[in-house]
Amino acid sequence: MTPIETLQSWLGEAQCAVFFGGAGVSTESGIPDFRSVDGLYNQQYAYPPEEIISRSFFDADPAEFYRFYRDKMLYLDAQPNAAHRKLAQLEQAGKLSAVITQNIDGLHQAAGSREVLELHGSVHRNRCTRCGKSFDAAYMKAGEGLPLCDACGGLIKPDVTLYEEVPDQDTMARAVSYIRRADLLIVGGTSLVVYPAAGLLRYYSGSRLVLINLGETPYDSTADLVIHGKIGEAFSKIEV
Repeated sequence: MTPIETLQSWLGEAQCAVFFGGAGVSTESGIPDFRSVDGLYNQQYAYPPEEIISRSFFDADPAEFYRFYRDKMLYLDAQPNAAHRKLAQLEQAGKLSAVITQNIDGLHQAAGSREVLELHGSVHRNRCTRCGKSFDAAYMKAGEGLPLCDACGGLIKPDVTLYEEVPDQDTMARAVSYIRRADLLIVGGTSLVVYPAAGLLRYYSGSRLVLINLGETPYDSTADLVIHGKIGEAFSKIEV
């Protein structure tokens, strides 16, 4: 069988299939991996991405943080791609138990997925650091400078896990629970080098670990099935 035929067969046999995805799932929707530093980036920013989206940088220079955040992390016109749509269809057909994602764009929910565990939060949830009022992503995207609460004037912070911050522990615990129970774990669009998210794979004890990614990952040699390519193209060949 071809790798896609094998994946199709395993999906049909699985009792608890779980998908774990990263930035590569959303690049096909036009959302670039913000860690990719190109010439244009170097002309616009004086700091590397990992420094700008750290909690210490947010506290020290929120204006520069939000200049980067609006430019590189808020893609509100992006639409779900073939991977998002197929994952939602698999869930609706009872063939997928959950989506665990490192992405913050909300595209899995936009495609129709219901059980989505967002390890790093979401750009669609924002809260005033002073009074706690909630704001949507459109409010954060509008204007320039600091996004301030229209009720008390406090600084608004997105519900996004920055470097130096600890991911939501309830979400992490639920992700571990799903991965422990999974008899098929499909990992897509992630290089599996960002921790603690990448460390979740150690909780998987099943015999069907599938990796779908453009490049190699540290787990390629131990995976049961490896597909090198775009995840949207791979999932578009899966029948529900």
